[in-house]
Amino acid sequence: MKRFAGPVWALMLIAGLIFAGCRKQDQADSGKIAVTFAGTEGATSGQSRMMQEVANTLNATGRFDVKVYVAGALPGDTDSLVTQAKLGVNLVVPSDPGRLASQFNIPDLNILMAPYVLMDFKILEKLPETALYRGWQSQLEEQGIVLIADMFNGYRSFYTTTPVTGVSNLAGLRIRGFGNAIGQALAKHLGYVQTTVNATDIYAEIQAKTLDGCEIQASAADSYRLYEVTPYLAPTKHYMLQSSFVCGKALLDSMPQADRELFLKTIYDAAAKYSEIIASEEQGYYDGFKAKGITITELTTAEFEAALAPLYANNELGLTPGLKDTLFQQLGL
Repeated sequence: MKRFAGPVWALMLIAGLIFAGCRKQDQADSGKIAVTFAGTEGATSGQSRMMQEVANTLNATGRFDVKVYVAGALPGDTDSLVTQAKLGVNLVVPSDPGRLASQFNIPDLNILMAPYVLMDFKILEKLPETALYRGWQSQLEEQGIVLIADMFNGYRSFYTTTPVTGVSNLAGLRIRGFGNAIGQALAKHLGYVQTTVNATDIYAEIQAKTLDGCEIQASAADSYRLYEVTPYLAPTKHYMLQSSFVCGKALLDSMPQADRELFLKTIYDAAAKYSEIIASEEQGYYDGFKAKGITITELTTAEFEAALAPLYANNELGLTPGLKDTLFQQLGL
């Protein structure tokens, strides 16, 4: 299979560039700025609803032609879509700090989603004002990607086909998670087999018994209807997921200044708004899961935190020494 990876990825990229050409032609014909938001979560998730609200707001100005594709409707995984944005496709993609850290070789970005480090979504209000965050934005921009805003997108926990009341229950399970450094570290220290599949395929893979579960946030689990195939939820809440909305530098550079400022502010304001909405909705998802038959196991996170302690003792994420203390100081924590 590996020898086909290059050609398949190339075909996906070509398809994306053809799509971009069509969108740019639309822009030339209409005089509007054509932009596409591309996400993998289902239409009901907070992330998808946020993108649609941004599109509605921008389109109402008459200056933009924004389309939104969710549930993996555009080909390619998140990383390949970000690559297309970097290469000039008019895309806005919700990635996350862990993905960006791996994709653009900025290990310190991992601190934003490192397990049991930043656990209060309200810190995202202060984050853009820190010197560290501005530095990461600059490093990304040097590589052609603009990090517009980070939005709280829920706490990640384990949804499984067998009960998980402690770390030992995860041993050997085939769990879908992120394939980045954080995802690999979680699997290593918690004992499960990290299995990377597209998010939109999780339901089918669990149904086919090729997966035993996944680690995911509540709104996405609901949007994928995972309550139909995963009867158990272990609320480890091992980190808070952030949707990092990125676009290509070329897209912003092509916009008149006033439109660029409106574009960035609309996304930033919507991210702040939906961070609050998603946080307020989270308990409702858990209550809904119970009503739909999911057993939410009672557990203490102390055991999971202890199992992950070597991750930091050995600095397996490659963080700059003292980074946590510096970040906390800049956040006023």
